[in-house]
Amino acid sequence: MKNQVYLNITGLLRSSTLLFIAIFSAQVIFSTLAFSQSDTSTFKQYKGVILDSNTKKQMAFATLAVLGTNISGVSNSEGEFSLKIPKENSNSNLMVSFLGYKNKTVSIIELKSEKNQIFLEPFNIALGEIVVSTNDAEKLFKQMMERREQNYGSDLNLMTGFYRETIRKRRTYVSLSESVVEIQKQPYLSNLDDFIELFKGRKNTDYSRLDTLSFKLQGGPYTTVFLDIMKYPSFIFTDDAFKIYDFTMENNTQIDEKKVYVLAFKQKSTVTAPFYYGRLYIDTESLAIIRATFNLNVEDKVAAGLLFTHKKPIGAEVYPLEASYQINYREQNGKWLFAYSRGDISYKVNWDKKLFNSTYESTIEMAVTDWRKNVKDSPNSTQKLRQNVIMMDKVSNFADAEFWGEYNIIEPEKSIESAIRKIQRKM
Repeated sequence: MKNQVYLNITGLLRSSTLLFIAIFSAQVIFSTLAFSQSDTSTFKQYKGVILDSNTKKQMAFATLAVLGTNISGVSNSEGEFSLKIPKENSNSNLMVSFLGYKNKTVSIIELKSEKNQIFLEPFNIALGEIVVSTNDAEKLFKQMMERREQNYGSDLNLMTGFYRETIRKRRTYVSLSESVVEIQKQPYLSNLDDFIELFKGRKNTDYSRLDTLSFKLQGGPYTTVFLDIMKYPSFIFTDDAFKIYDFTMENNTQIDEKKVYVLAFKQKSTVTAPFYYGRLYIDTESLAIIRATFNLNVEDKVAAGLLFTHKKPIGAEVYPLEASYQINYREQNGKWLFAYSRGDISYKVNWDKKLFNSTYESTIEMAVTDWRKNVKDSPNSTQKLRQNVIMMDKVSNFADAEFWGEYNIIEPEKSIESAIRKIQRKM
């Protein structure tokens, strides 16, 4: 009988129990869940790609929003998008935005069902450099944190989100799980955690490519929601933030035609434990964070490995090579809403008495595709997910083409599509 071993890969949450897990097992158990197909007569799907108007380079993780509605989406890492829009909104406009580019507004009625190309122009107006002292940078950080409720609101929101988690061995996708979830987003100054309900999901794993290690990610969509640093600042910025980090100002930029301060942070040279470094993009008028990008410091692979490892196979050394994160917010009626988050973690498994080692990459992402406020419904206890959930144990095998119905998802990348086809053929 094979022993089961657990390997924890936590990407972000230092004080949390939401951890990525690898399980040593070759068994695959598929459940069969049936979901009804949605009536496609009520919506229309549009597919295309977002491109730089000068270089024609594909633009990953661009934001798409249907003006006058709460419908939104995100392009994938290859710049491709898929958006399902109710036919009653067919006369609306679609706005596409990206950091450092001018917003592009497109009439939905002019879009084709497929092969749309939307070009964004770089924002070339010089915003000028700023020279400030460390105290000014720290003052900006304090003011940003003091305006959390003012900028992000005190409403209870119900959000529909699309969650995806993947595992790659080198360049080959070996595991994929996708879910539509509902997030009850608590007020930003509330001590209550957000909670998530599973609406539908699907999964598949090619265990033959995992070399007896089959990985499962624990925490699932909760990990992406806890990347909301305005709701959960203590996961990165503790009360001792100024003792841990140096803050500096960089050149201004633009997001969604708004001038933005760029506040960089990194751990002090005197701090030896692994913390984070990155940039906060702050609206110059409201002082709200519009976007944040950051990485875990993995220079000390032993210390970083301890953050990621809960249990591990005997004879295996596991440590992260890189751990990077992104969180985007979207403005609606003067308030900023959690819109998209992503985590990318690569890690190496070294085995004793083996010549070759294995490198894996895990990606988790959540895109909010719709929302409504002032929702006070009690959660469905049978569908509410636990914070240490393993989504692959909660969802079914890949289903029919109409599985997602009218729900918006992030368009899968070509390599993901290829992996899905290969696994389905084996089944």
